[in-house]
Amino acid sequence: MAQDKFDVGGMTCAACQAHVDRAVSKLDGVQSVAVNLLAGSMMVDYDPAQVSPDDICTAVDRAGYSASPVSTGTDAANSSGNAQARSGATHMESPTKKLEATASAMRTRLIISIIFLIPLFYIGMGHMLGWPLPGIFTDHIHSMTLALTELVLLIPIVYINDAYFINGFKSLVHGAPTMDALIAVGATASIAWSLYAMFIMADQLAAGQVHEAMMTGMDNLYFESAGTILSLVTVGKYLETRSKSKTGGAIEALIDLAPKTATVVADDGTETTVDVDSILPGQVLRVRPGESIPVDGVVLEGASAVDESALTGESIPVEKAAGDTVNAATVNRTGSFTFRATRVGADTSLAKIIQLVEDANATKAPIARMADKVAGVFVPVVFAISAVTFVAWMALTGSVNEALTSAVAVLVISCPCALGLATPVAIMVGTGKGAEMGILFKSAEALENLRNVGTVVLDKTGTVTRGKPAVTDIVVAARADGSPAMSEKALLKLAAALERQSEHPLAEAIMAECETRGIVARMVEDFAAVPGRGVTAREGQNTIAAGNVRLMNELGAAVPTDLAEQFATEGKTPLFFAKNSELVGTIAVADEVKETSAEAIAALRKLGVDVRMLTGDNRVTAEAIARRVGLTSEQVIADVLPADKERHVRELQDAGGKVAMVGDGINDSPALARSDVGLAIGTGADIAKEGADVVLMRSDLMDVARAIELSRATIRNIKQDLFWALFYNGIGIPLAAGVFFPLTGWQLSPMFGAAAMSLSSVCVVSNALRLKSFKPKVAK
Repeated sequence: MAQDKFDVGGMTCAACQAHVDRAVSKLDGVQSVAVNLLAGSMMVDYDPAQVSPDDICTAVDRAGYSASPVSTGTDAANSSGNAQARSGATHMESPTKKLEATASAMRTRLIISIIFLIPLFYIGMGHMLGWPLPGIFTDHIHSMTLALTELVLLIPIVYINDAYFINGFKSLVHGAPTMDALIAVGATASIAWSLYAMFIMADQLAAGQVHEAMMTGMDNLYFESAGTILSLVTVGKYLETRSKSKTGGAIEALIDLAPKTATVVADDGTETTVDVDSILPGQVLRVRPGESIPVDGVVLEGASAVDESALTGESIPVEKAAGDTVNAATVNRTGSFTFRATRVGADTSLAKIIQLVEDANATKAPIARMADKVAGVFVPVVFAISAVTFVAWMALTGSVNEALTSAVAVLVISCPCALGLATPVAIMVGTGKGAEMGILFKSAEALENLRNVGTVVLDKTGTVTRGKPAVTDIVVAARADGSPAMSEKALLKLAAALERQSEHPLAEAIMAECETRGIVARMVEDFAAVPGRGVTAREGQNTIAAGNVRLMNELGAAVPTDLAEQFATEGKTPLFFAKNSELVGTIAVADEVKETSAEAIAALRKLGVDVRMLTGDNRVTAEAIARRVGLTSEQVIADVLPADKERHVRELQDAGGKVAMVGDGINDSPALARSDVGLAIGTGADIAKEGADVVLMRSDLMDVARAIELSRATIRNIKQDLFWALFYNGIGIPLAAGVFFPLTGWQLSPMFGAAAMSLSSVCVVSNALRLKSFKPKVAK
């Protein structure tokens, strides 16, 4: 199977989106289609053996729209060796840039429309509202002058807004009417009837029926209605596109952080400023204080504090030294350093984040399918209601004017745009807000599913804990007389001498502690590793050893039973040290719990989510960690083999409810894939992140609770928008059709219908934009 992205032109409403989706879905070999109305794009999964990109574009063209494949970053790289560029950013820029360009064009159309609408409306409605008018427009002899003036003022409005007519009638020809068709037919009906009235007026004037000609004009000229409809719809379109252009603000801000140039350090030490697009992996670059890091890499020399808030949402700068990784778009705050480029262009963390957000926006949330189904049949149903309205009014009143007024009002008040915008706008703002917080949703479906998660399964190592052993306790042994066998510093020196040659993870933790305290390891002789027990060596005339209880017993060094049990109960691994067969001290090492793990688990409970911890560690160690984070023994699943993690997640699913899995390792990837929503820790293995639905860039468990809160807020926003869109149409269409006329005596003017239609779309987009100010309540 292949997956390609296409730019789609000509879409203006949810009905357009539904027609494009249906046209492509009918093709043999097409597995799935995701059309994004907001971005004007389409993602298609298809079988290349059965259908080609050209076939897909042709199907879209036949449906009355245009489509073209989007070139990928890979293609660009193939065409030029150093053109890896920032293709990831380019793709994310295009929807927002297109929306900004559309808003600019709409503003021009709106200004011209209003310039001509003001005099048109004044002249057309002045006599009804009692406004002062020049005598030439009130004298019955000049009734045709009034009609011709209105027509002349209307022509520029029709011309500048010709897209409604072109797109609308084109959709009718293709048998797939859209919102533009409603506007085009409504405006055309008003104009056509007005032109017909002008012929009647001319005939009456020729017959000397001056008064009758004026009355015909006052009752039958709808030029100002047509102009007002087109202008008000353009007002709504302008406000809508301007609001939509703000939805990608978080990502746009991220893109803007990426510098355009970088300083490359040559082998001879000379420095050259080059374009970021020309940087290749392996090159050495220098970053000075205040500069943004251009690409991903590894620090070679120097140290600094780097602000990574753009990628992770973490406000506190992270200290970087030789050997540490740095990422594009992060900001160097203090010192200067050099680093070697490892990932450039579309491979950088920045480009991948942007691509993830773009992909999420291109997918559909399950809740959107209902709106798509409604939008697909909405416009034809509105045409049918409009026709029935016209016939009913004619039958009841015999007045073409009243029948036409109500029929046109039904056409222009109906708004499938509100239905179509409810989901994609909220999804774009929600995923953008997530990226701003360091939470990357890979799909709209993941964003929706997360709100219903009933159980969150946490991997222990690297998720609840840091995943890296560290020294937690240093206990100096006492001699028979109660005096300490040696000082704490002397014990650490002994430990460093023994462990400097060991490759065991516990040895690494001890050496890291010694390095922090400035302790330099002494040289030893006759170093030997005892498999399963520890290490021994000779230092001068002394025999020294480090290991577990079994090694100490073999050496005759007595280990207090309560000490070993205490550390085991606390989930710590003790390493005992002996000198000349006498126990001199104990250093305990443990995988430390992250600072926010307990708080995050408490926050998940407040959200009504059950929390389980899944680990391969023994039950004693697992329960010790569980107690520290507020979990009970019943919520711990221990002694789990890597291959069995997926089975345990499946069993929880079978017990009922949606299950989310949070992990970071390669062994977690099957469980992440099996869960309803998989969340990968950002510092974890690449395969775990690839198999997950959500990536937590900050590696903070609190972000799991934040992600759930954001998911619930986003879906709540979508439901609000869908409700108001359906409620609006449920009230507006009957009102326009005159259903309430016997009770209220109201006959809705098409002008008010157009204003209401525009307002509904603006309200939907504005409501979605409220998500930009989202702040978690539970997981603060």
